[in-house]
Amino acid sequence: MRSMRWQTTKSIATIPLRVVGPVKIISKEVSDSIPLPLATLESPLWPSTHRGARVCTQAGGIYATVVDERMTRSVLVEGQSVADIYRICIDIKQQQAHLQTIISKTSRFAKLLDIHTHIIGTLLYVRFELLTGDAAGHNMVTLASDRMLDWMLKHYKQLRYVSISGNYCSDKKVSAVNGILGRGKNVVAEITISRLLCKRFLKTTPEKIVELNIKKNLLGNIIAGGLRTANAHFANMLLGFYLATGQDVANIVEGSQGIVYAEVREENLYFSVTLPNLIVGTVGSGKSLHFVKENLRLLGCLENREPGYNARRLAIIAAVAVLCGELSLLATQTNQGELMRSHLKMERQ
Repeated sequence: MRSMRWQTTKSIATIPLRVVGPVKIISKEVSDSIPLPLATLESPLWPSTHRGARVCTQAGGIYATVVDERMTRSVLVEGQSVADIYRICIDIKQQQAHLQTIISKTSRFAKLLDIHTHIIGTLLYVRFELLTGDAAGHNMVTLASDRMLDWMLKHYKQLRYVSISGNYCSDKKVSAVNGILGRGKNVVAEITISRLLCKRFLKTTPEKIVELNIKKNLLGNIIAGGLRTANAHFANMLLGFYLATGQDVANIVEGSQGIVYAEVREENLYFSVTLPNLIVGTVGSGKSLHFVKENLRLLGCLENREPGYNARRLAIIAAVAVLCGELSLLATQTNQGELMRSHLKMERQ
């Protein structure tokens, strides 16, 4: 048989990209009107997200907060007895300072935040959680975990190697653990919109959006068996934003696990999106492409700031893009026939 050879890149797949907005953002990392680049094949996403950006800017802007940030990798080892595994499990949590000295040799940005463990029989899952600066951190945490795993196998002679990744991470899979313990950036974005603006720009009322969120996003996801998620289409905005900014787009699997919260407050609409698993970075794989650099520069995410600032800024803008698109879609769905009319108009030309 002829040996298969790695084929060099001869062409680049082209996906339509447009910039919508801008939208006013108020946060620690962003306090400005920011354009939103989105690369997608679903053309109605652009005007819909733009409408959300417009009404949110008219309402005074979107407030956004990075609640937490960390990247994870879980190694998997095996022992001879549960007694041995339990003793090692207790001991390894006391070794955090020593493990930091090990991973400091792999990257000056890698900082060990926490260690979580889980025992199944004689299997030990060890979940390492690290800060990774402006990188999304997949390779950084895997390299750090690889070195810590080497130390574990040498220090605890009872252990045997099973895998560098035991799925307790959990990477690019739907899970509960990421929402509970965190993976990537945990961002909450919120806006308060007057009844007048809801009627003028969204063609609906605060009450209708709140009611739809309860009956569609919350109850609908419950009967569908959704896991830690209650939203209409977070994945659409994340895919468009991830492609435009050079992210690992497979991370929309966990990134789209988020929750919409809405209520009427003194005749106004309070609307928020919570995204606990936003995995984004401004350095690393994919960031050398010309259009990616241009978009990151457009978003102000190539500034020479303290490590982690640019990635946090990017995560906030991503969450804001999600809010704009989600708000607009829910408003659309409160009006019978409006969603399909827009798709037929734009996608059947």
